[in-house]
Amino acid sequence: MTLDIVHDLQSVYRKLVDSTSRPGLISDLRKEAALVEVEDQKGCSASLLILALALFDQEVSIKVFSTQADTVSKTINQLTYAKSTDTKKADFLLILQDAEKGSLEEAIINAKPGTLKNPHTSAVIFVEAESVTSGEALLLKGPGIHTTELVHLDINENWLESRQEKNKEYPLGIDLIFIDRNHQLLSLPRTTQITRNRVMV
Repeated sequence: MTLDIVHDLQSVYRKLVDSTSRPGLISDLRKEAALVEVEDQKGCSASLLILALALFDQEVSIKVFSTQADTVSKTINQLTYAKSTDTKKADFLLILQDAEKGSLEEAIINAKPGTLKNPHTSAVIFVEAESVTSGEALLLKGPGIHTTELVHLDINENWLESRQEKNKEYPLGIDLIFIDRNHQLLSLPRTTQITRNRVMV
């Protein structure tokens, strides 16, 4: 890799924090993703790999949903020491673009939601999408959003209702982070209210 482990990963982390604190803000990870060499990816997108490098360590557990789940899990373990585990125990769940249809809904339903005493022990779900753009498909409201934000996610999954059910007992719930093939990142924390934009109908 040609990544600067300190500088570049700090940049990735700052962008993730910006998008999480201001839902609807799409962050561009192209610069950092371009520094990941192809041979280091092994079934994992460059942007997902740099996020793993920025966030994962030996204390973290993961579950990968992909036709290449074993390869991707091994690669992430070699680079970060994060260990694979079951869906219900994982700190981070990774839904790759080649995962079976329904994987995202399964992950949301089974991901750990934290506890009332320790809500921060909940899972974070990373999802590879075809595209993440500003648009009129989903209407976002909540903390960090001045009035509303409109975004569009090109993803062949039925996930919105499952997310709402999972997050109905705040502070319990899960956080979702979408990343597309152009390395555009959108974070949807549990506090964000999401509805389908009726203007499109």
